[in-house]
Amino acid sequence: MNHRDLMRVHIEALFTQDVHGDLVRVNEPNGVPAPRFFFGRTAAGDVWRFRHDVEPDVRAELEAVIGSDAHRGGGADCSIDPALYQDILSRCAPIERTEVGPAYSFPEQLPRAGDAIRVSNDNAELLTRHLAPWLPDVQLSQPMFVVACDGHAVAVCGSVRQTSEAYEAGVETVLAYRGRGYAARAVAAWAGVVRALGRVPLYSTSWQNTASQSVARKLALIQFGSDLHIT
Repeated sequence: MNHRDLMRVHIEALFTQDVHGDLVRVNEPNGVPAPRFFFGRTAAGDVWRFRHDVEPDVRAELEAVIGSDAHRGGGADCSIDPALYQDILSRCAPIERTEVGPAYSFPEQLPRAGDAIRVSNDNAELLTRHLAPWLPDVQLSQPMFVVACDGHAVAVCGSVRQTSEAYEAGVETVLAYRGRGYAARAVAAWAGVVRALGRVPLYSTSWQNTASQSVARKLALIQFGSDLHIT
């Protein structure tokens, strides 16, 4: 896949869409409504989607900004300035949330996963002490891997968004255990199994989440685009 194709697959993993290709909900059980506008920038071209209830005149205004060379970025590694898009959308309803960040694919050669443990119903108690909110996801977010200390999971990676083409990683490390490479080992193990299942492993985050970006650097992930979500 080129980077634009990866962005399309990324969008389909993040959100459910209607028959017209408009966004409906976040792609997870009982997912909340999708953002009103999603814009993905890649070096191979831009991809954007509107939520199903965005009016045609608002779509036209947003597309005019996208098409303006004056506001076109420099490719996948260039962040997106949300201000003009926020201005247009704020005329219809207050902006609830804006998220901007990088989207990554995995290199052909994955690093060794070390001591990562695959989680199932048989060993889900690994999550109980530090990562109990992940317990309901053990069945829903397979494959799921953890790295444990003293018999308790301190970092976890699971398939939080899934389609027939791609799985998106969801990652958490207990605060006291961050900076030790635990999350990177869990993510590497997860990505290897996702590939073995014939799916594309994807990883995305926000520019503010420096811990998540550190995981991406440790794994030498490949930034294929930049995301903008506005709700």
